[in-house]
Amino acid sequence: MATAAQDRIEDGARTAQALIRYLGDGDYVTRRYVSQGAEINTGDYFDHVMPMRDGMPIRDHFTLDRHGFMIGRHRSAVADFEDRAEVDAKYNAEVAEAVRALTGASFVAVQGWMRRTTADLSERAAQKVAGYQHSGGLQPQAGEAHIDYNPRTGQAAGARIYASHRPDGPGFRRHCCFSFWRTYSAGPQDWPLAMMDGRSIVGDELASNTLFVVDEFPTGAALTAPVAGENQMIAATILRKRDAHRWWYFSNMNRDDVLLFKFYDSDHSVTWRCPHTAFHDTSLANTQTRNSIEVRCVAFWE
Repeated sequence: MATAAQDRIEDGARTAQALIRYLGDGDYVTRRYVSQGAEINTGDYFDHVMPMRDGMPIRDHFTLDRHGFMIGRHRSAVADFEDRAEVDAKYNAEVAEAVRALTGASFVAVQGWMRRTTADLSERAAQKVAGYQHSGGLQPQAGEAHIDYNPRTGQAAGARIYASHRPDGPGFRRHCCFSFWRTYSAGPQDWPLAMMDGRSIVGDELASNTLFVVDEFPTGAALTAPVAGENQMIAATILRKRDAHRWWYFSNMNRDDVLLFKFYDSDHSVTWRCPHTAFHDTSLANTQTRNSIEVRCVAFWE
């Protein structure tokens, strides 16, 4: 629980108004389809005005196990994040070491990276790319409040990834699925990343959102037609709006600022997940197109 002093620090933060997209209160088949340069969700989503607190002036206040996210500093050797070969050669090892240092984990397994941009991707979305993989690509900014894993997906990821990276390891007592996120374009960003204090999850607002990576989007009834074994597929968590939700962002991030936030922590005695999304920041002047890179990884404590 936060102390009174911690609450007072947070209550003094600058606040802007943000539109956060949430799932509606109806009964939906919820799926996320991802293809080249585009993403769509089934279900009905609605924008709600929510207070958005700026955490940058109190950046050292945030901790992973209290809020579910933190901001740190990391100098990357990658000169050009648009150069896929350079990112592949350098960045994964950098991220693994940075996350290990930030968390104190025994080791960190990196799953892959994705770049996102708020620039127009309509031409790219029109491309038909057979065998598209949701890794090492370019996608738009996040559209709705979500957590990348639901609990079943997060729990299964630990066993699967540990077995593949440490087949002769001693086993682990805890694992945590993270995103390591940075923007590499000039600030202030037009659509910065926003994170929700995981302690403000109410519990009745959550739904699973199954992931389908496709070469071409289905249409009509095919979007929600039954799929065998869907309840065992990789799925995210999406949220309906609740007044208790506390949103934060870090204004005017630079290239050396990095966000680390939880998709799933097997230790439920601490804050173990962090909803997040992008929002259009109209509170600052002269905002710039956001280009960012995120890396999914899993930290293990043996």
